Amino acid sequence: MISLVVVLAIIVSIALGYRTKINTGFFAIAFAYLIGCFVLNLKAIDVIRMWPLSIFFVIFAVSLFYNFALVNGTLEKLAAHLLYGCRRFPHLLPLAVFFAATMIAGMGAGFYTVLAFMAPITLLLCDKTNMSKMVGAMAVNYGALAGANFMSSQSGIIFRGLMERAGVSAESSFVYATMIFIATLIIPIVVIGGLIYFNKAKGGTCDNLVVEKPGPFDAKQKTTLYLIVLMMAIVLIAPVMHQIFPANKTITFINSKMDIGLIASVFTVIALLLKLGDEKKVIAMVPWSTLIMICGVGMLISVAIKAGTIKILAAWIGANIPWALVPIAMCVVGAIMSLFSSTLGVVTPALFPLVPALAASSGINPMVLFVSIVIGAQASAISPFSSGGSLTLGSCSSDEGRAELFPQLLFRAVPIGFVAALLMTVAYSVLF
Repeated sequence: MISLVVVLAIIVSIALGYRTKINTGFFAIAFAYLIGCFVLNLKAIDVIRMWPLSIFFVIFAVSLFYNFALVNGTLEKLAAHLLYGCRRFPHLLPLAVFFAATMIAGMGAGFYTVLAFMAPITLLLCDKTNMSKMVGAMAVNYGALAGANFMSSQSGIIFRGLMERAGVSAESSFVYATMIFIATLIIPIVVIGGLIYFNKAKGGTCDNLVVEKPGPFDAKQKTTLYLIVLMMAIVLIAPVMHQIFPANKTITFINSKMDIGLIASVFTVIALLLKLGDEKKVIAMVPWSTLIMICGVGMLISVAIKAGTIKILAAWIGANIPWALVPIAMCVVGAIMSLFSSTLGVVTPALFPLVPALAASSGINPMVLFVSIVIGAQASAISPFSSGGSLTLGSCSSDEGRAELFPQLLFRAVPIGFVAALLMTVAYSVLF
């Protein structure tokens, strides 16, 4: 009975967030308090401690550092240079948009930020050329997702934090996050490549590509780029070397002291001392809304774990779904949830805790389940009702453009992405 109450609370939180446009995290915090204290009879301090402090700190610290590149225009200038480099290959413009968005997001801008400043540029390029707006929207959305999934970028960090919170070791979480990144890099290349081929076969071209040459990076922007690359190298080299040389005591010691949140804090101090951006603007651009959503839902999921709901759900799935179809089921559930809610704030915090129990009872590689959830959820992120699609529609310059793009995203882009996600899920299930 208590588990049913918790499940209903999660569903109601998502529904209220979607309906009222109020951050789902606020509703989740309220339900966590009411159910935790008055149904499970927990102490108030125990409910407060369910706030995922480690995830909060990492996202806050990393965002703070990467925001310097946004404030001083480094990432926007980098995107302009990447698109300018594609001017001689107009047919490959969708792939150029994808790789530009991937690189910018991978350097820490995060999914929402990349869409915010790359979607308008992409749709403007679509107006200047014959490129389909749907293809352009898919390219920038896929790129923002893939880049953000990089192990040291926003979504990748969140995935690792949620995995570790669910009981996965730090080493395994790095490997699993790497496989998520690879999957979300392969799917767009195949899908966008196929769309380019069919568009060209039908006579669609991008012969009128005109991109103005951007100016050179200034001193602050160059320094920012150097710092970003250096931080990414420090964060990634230690775990990779530990995977290669697990018995080396020095590497093991160094790897045990690596924490991307603390490292980013050091680099933030360096950036401030070098005056690479205005401190107030950098702090203001921290994704507070995302933090509240992720941590609020995380509190409610912790209440669900305390109530035994997660174990019951895992047991139900195991008893009612053949083991071979479990990854596909997780992919489908993730896609359905993501149609109306956030992958980072709702889908992964709700589904990741199920994985260890399912993997233990079925023998399925937990990596396959984690990947299935993410690629399923991100397949429908382009939905007009989800974050990616709504931001893209908001970037249209006219009501007519929005009216034209809306059904294309819902009835073409989402199904194409969903089928690609299912095929990748099957491939991962067979390979791993």
